[in-house]
Amino acid sequence: MANLLLKVGDLAPDFSLPDETGQVVRLSDYRGKRVIVFFYPRDDTAGCTRQACGFRDSYADIEAQGALVLGVSPDNEVSHRKFKEKFSLPFTLLVDLDHAVAERYGAWGEKQNYGRKYMGIIRSHVVVGEDGRLLDVQIQVSPEDSVARALSALAG
Repeated sequence: MANLLLKVGDLAPDFSLPDETGQVVRLSDYRGKRVIVFFYPRDDTAGCTRQACGFRDSYADIEAQGALVLGVSPDNEVSHRKFKEKFSLPFTLLVDLDHAVAERYGAWGEKQNYGRKYMGIIRSHVVVGEDGRLLDVQIQVSPEDSVARALSALAG
């Protein structure tokens, strides 16, 4: 069940997930930095590519704001490596195979495509402040709005 109750000011739920190389990444390792965590359904699909490449294209601005980006999807390490290489993504992609982290962030729920209902990742992002508190929470956001809103949250 999705947790849709996360809101600005809440402590971001900590997590540990493997990245595209198998290294375990913990959100708490980034205390003292701001972190954009974006949730996307699938590597190398149209909307997900637009979202990821939007963060890539804005990465200099994101770093200038003292922040970094973590992308999260249920895809495996091999898929993430291919996606990252194909589009020269400068940030870490995390493997959430069982979608447990997405669920804790409210980014997992019922979707509908061509009349078929199913459970899946709801395109979303959060911006985590240096203190581990949420500065921005956007659930069910378009690829373009995700990037623009995250940048706006960083700018304050």
